[in-house]
Amino acid sequence: MGRKTALAGWLRELDAGQIRDILALRKDAADRRPSSLRALADELTTTASVRAAVDELDQGCRDVLDTALRLGDEAGVEALAERLRCNGKASRAELKRALGALRARALVWPAAGRLVCSPGLRPLEDEPPRRITPAPRAARRVPQDRGFADRAAITPATSTVDGVTRLVDLCDVELVACRGVVGLRELRRLAALLRADEGRARLWVGLAVEARLLAVDDGRLVPTVRSDAWRAESPADRLASLARAWPRLTWTPGRQRPASAEVSSSDSGDRTRRGLLERYARLGADEAYEHRHEVVAELVWALPAAHGRAATEAALVEAESVGLVALGAATALGRAVLAGGVAEVAGRFVPPAATTAHLRPDLTAVVAGLPSRELSAVLDLAADGTAGGWRFSGGSVRRALDAGHEPDALLARLASVAEHGVPPTLAHLVREVARQHGRITVTPVASCVRAEDPALVSEIAAHPALAQLALQPLGPTVLASTKPAAETLALLRAAGYAPTTSTADGTAVVERVPRRRVEPPPVRGATGGWRAPLTEQELAKLAAALVERERPRPKFVLPPAESQRMGAVRLLRDQSLVLRDSEVVLLAEALVSRTSVEIAVANGPRTTVKHVITPVDHAAGNLKANCAPRGEHREFPVSRIRSVRAVTGV
Repeated sequence: MGRKTALAGWLRELDAGQIRDILALRKDAADRRPSSLRALADELTTTASVRAAVDELDQGCRDVLDTALRLGDEAGVEALAERLRCNGKASRAELKRALGALRARALVWPAAGRLVCSPGLRPLEDEPPRRITPAPRAARRVPQDRGFADRAAITPATSTVDGVTRLVDLCDVELVACRGVVGLRELRRLAALLRADEGRARLWVGLAVEARLLAVDDGRLVPTVRSDAWRAESPADRLASLARAWPRLTWTPGRQRPASAEVSSSDSGDRTRRGLLERYARLGADEAYEHRHEVVAELVWALPAAHGRAATEAALVEAESVGLVALGAATALGRAVLAGGVAEVAGRFVPPAATTAHLRPDLTAVVAGLPSRELSAVLDLAADGTAGGWRFSGGSVRRALDAGHEPDALLARLASVAEHGVPPTLAHLVREVARQHGRITVTPVASCVRAEDPALVSEIAAHPALAQLALQPLGPTVLASTKPAAETLALLRAAGYAPTTSTADGTAVVERVPRRRVEPPPVRGATGGWRAPLTEQELAKLAAALVERERPRPKFVLPPAESQRMGAVRLLRDQSLVLRDSEVVLLAEALVSRTSVEIAVANGPRTTVKHVITPVDHAAGNLKANCAPRGEHREFPVSRIRSVRAVTGV
């Protein structure tokens, strides 16, 4: 007998309550609404259902199941106890608990004094377990005001919103190579540009992709059409989008790997992240875990299929970075991610967007909080981003002047966002760079170098570092170059000059990086047909129906008179085409009980003759009866009877 048949036989021995408990733990099989216990056994032994059931086991149950699989036909309670060295009372109790959990999930069941394992199972570990892994010490809890965790999460949450914002802006102007994943070398380059470590940059890429802000297009990572609206939202709304995206990240946290740029993945990182957040959300209103390693150890033992130690610790770091966990407790934002209402609480974890900056005399700019999009645009125009804000330099100011901005207009824009005005050192830097800027222009004729000062032109023509340009004088203020305009510009700047580009008629050219937008990938949906999971009442009803269907039913035997009556009704209905059903039943009742009825028999095409008869027999389509009042015996063809009426007093 196969193990699937053995499972069906064992299920038939259970009552409705036990079947309901199995359906509650194996809801994937229950959701298919099996029609019999044999069909339930088929559903419980599918590969997907067995894998899902095993993934929900704790480490102790996995040790017992692994040992039972290795014992095979020799598996039994005593054999398991001997193999796993269950010699003490505690270890025996743990073995009993594990077997109960396996039996409740229909993974192991008793049969003929031994234990049978569900088909489709294989040993779970490379090495056989020597003992049942004991449960770790429960994570200790300490009292703590919930407001402490919320306030501590403000700084990391703000940093994450700022980092993802800068990442989206960077991908708008910088070519980030990506073919499904951002390679390690490219990820490190991206981290350096964002002034972050590699792990934080990987998290930001994952959040931006999962929130559908970035997508892969033609081998590069570019913003989507959704990114502009997200960038224009308040910091609270941006944080809400990222917080909702974090539990959906499917790549395994903690591994040094390329950053995934795909929304879907075959990894189970989403189970790790959500399981961690759910564990912290179980704390009371004013409680916190005292030691994070105890929480990790508890999760690793309780659900090893989803929680490795390194992955769970890395997921905890990510949760703290997004502001979902802080100081050993789930924040209001973390609880809202699980229960809903993220938008209502996100405003407590990030300050409003700042519209002004503090321009310091040391040529740096500092923003209190997250800069608005307009403030970032002004500072990025003439300053370079640093770890603490922005820094102005000759190169950054020259970049703004190269883009066509006049020095007075540039200082006016900086003054409009300066909280305490433009310091004299910054104004002096802008004017000094502007004084030297534009003394040389390069016109793409193939190409020409022009300057108003003939002495400067002569100096450039004789410069040894520019010999490869093969400059030839075309006039007192014009030199011809054999190199294209872009290469000529680069060589002149490398030689210490500050040229600008212009068209053939002398109009300044403002270089802009083309902005690309792509459609975000479609939201991944559930495969196959969707059906709402069964409620507790529906599970109980299904279990009762399955058990009831397997009970042997007594064979119902009609009484002889009733059986004779039903047979007479069928025959008379077949032989008469004009009698109503009620008349057929009345005539059959008279035949069985030997009672009198009045019948009308056809006598010619339009006339009938009535007789009061007592039927005594029926054969060959004829009804034999005794006629009142003299009691003579006659036969009447059933096909000629036109009506039947009950009579009394005969």
